Amino acid sequence: MSAAEPSLNALIEALRRLPGVGVKSAQRMAFHLLQHDRDGALKLAHALTGAVSHIHHCQRCHTFSETALCGVCNDASRDASQLCVVETPADQAALERTGSYRGLYFVLMGRLSPLDGVGVRDIGVAELLERAADPAVQEVILALGFSVEGEATAHALGQALRARGGHVTRLARGVPVGSELEYVDLSTIAHAMSDRR
Repeated sequence: MSAAEPSLNALIEALRRLPGVGVKSAQRMAFHLLQHDRDGALKLAHALTGAVSHIHHCQRCHTFSETALCGVCNDASRDASQLCVVETPADQAALERTGSYRGLYFVLMGRLSPLDGVGVRDIGVAELLERAADPAVQEVILALGFSVEGEATAHALGQALRARGGHVTRLARGVPVGSELEYVDLSTIAHAMSDRR
């Protein structure tokens, strides 16, 4: 783009901030919105402005919420004896969609990543330990990813929570439903074999 279209350049650069969106994808989106869907572009702009203005972090679990406490934290029917630790609000939403968990959450807003300079202070470990110290909490479930960083985070959190006398569990891992063993990676098969029941 030439300097003659600064608004278009700004739109393309803004769209590039989305994960997985490069220059070409951002250009396609920008051109589509401006050429074929100006109403959609205005709705998108309005929705983004509203979300940024009204959505903050829940004071108790750190997920996204328009109120001081999110709907899950405000729900008296939830099981306060279980506290599920997840990396992001997206992970919490995925667990909620399963309908299989009725406890409460703590959202770390990331995971340990020393190479990226992300340490225990950056992901709210002190707040998690304080929350887990609530006498109502009987089990802390570490529902973190199985990446290297997720494993390191789960290990560090597990040690810190157990040192305080907490009962800590970790999500099971294994062969995905509907998959063929010959196509599953060896690490997953090994973990499925060792964690069999």
